[in-house]
Amino acid sequence: MLMPEATPTKAPFVLPAAPREPDLVAKYFRGLGDPTRVRILELLDEQGELSVGELVDWLGQSQPKISNHLSCLRWCGFVQTRRDHPSVYYRIADDRVTELLTLGRALLADNAEHVAACRRIDSKGC
Repeated sequence: MLMPEATPTKAPFVLPAAPREPDLVAKYFRGLGDPTRVRILELLDEQGELSVGELVDWLGQSQPKISNHLSCLRWCGFVQTRRDHPSVYYRIADDRVTELLTLGRALLADNAEHVAACRRIDSKGC
């Protein structure tokens, strides 16, 4: 009597390793790596709550582009929303976001010349 051929076994599915904290911190800061997102945060800090339409007017960019940036900022916890039908208003989610921007500006003041001349970090990252 012939035995059926053995089916090759597949390696078990392995979940990817959880990201380490330094990886997550770097990813979090990449949320600030776009000038439009930084400008949005600056405007919200200066003006308080703003709608998408108001941000479009302030920044002179398309509504889809601003909405995409706001989605990123919201997902990472930089901004919060409030719905006042039909508009959605955005505001800084946490005072520490404002502190982070202030610290960034202070550090930049001491290093602006080097940052401007840096060729390792450009608009596309390292």
